[in-house]
Amino acid sequence: MTRRISLNARLAQDAAHSAEIEVVLIMVEHPDLEATIRLSTDNGERISVDPLIYGTRSTWRGSNPVTEPFLFILASAELPSDLEGAPAEATIVIEAVTHEVARLLRSFTSRATVHMAVVLASSPDVIEYEATGMRLMLAEGSAGEVTTSIGREPVEEESLPGLSFTKDRFPGLHR
Repeated sequence: MTRRISLNARLAQDAAHSAEIEVVLIMVEHPDLEATIRLSTDNGERISVDPLIYGTRSTWRGSNPVTEPFLFILASAELPSDLEGAPAEATIVIEAVTHEVARLLRSFTSRATVHMAVVLASSPDVIEYEATGMRLMLAEGSAGEVTTSIGREPVEEESLPGLSFTKDRFPGLHR
């Protein structure tokens, strides 16, 4: 399976040394949240001075770059595989978080929806890789660091079949 990437990303991959920086954008959505959480692994732009906040401005998934920036976090990420048979799972370790963020990520009683994208810092509106509709499966840790596991909804948790194998619905099974 081939994946389309921009010419800038291709040149950065082929170059021995490149100034291009790959950035992971993360969106967390949940009905209990007042607003979508937008996170970025790039501190390329100063968002505000007091408090001092850095981040990335992108239009990914309809975000308004002026009012809805992606806020910088110290994180390491293992992105989902794009192989056809491999499950889409990712692990993100968010470092230096406050008690509030750690408590928020661990407080959901139902699973939050997570979207991830990889962009270049020089072109944050051009998506190089995208994984959407994933679920926050696990969030554990303390105020120092939170490890999150993100994946697709497990097939074991699907509801029971809606149809019963009765004589009325499946007469061929009851001959």
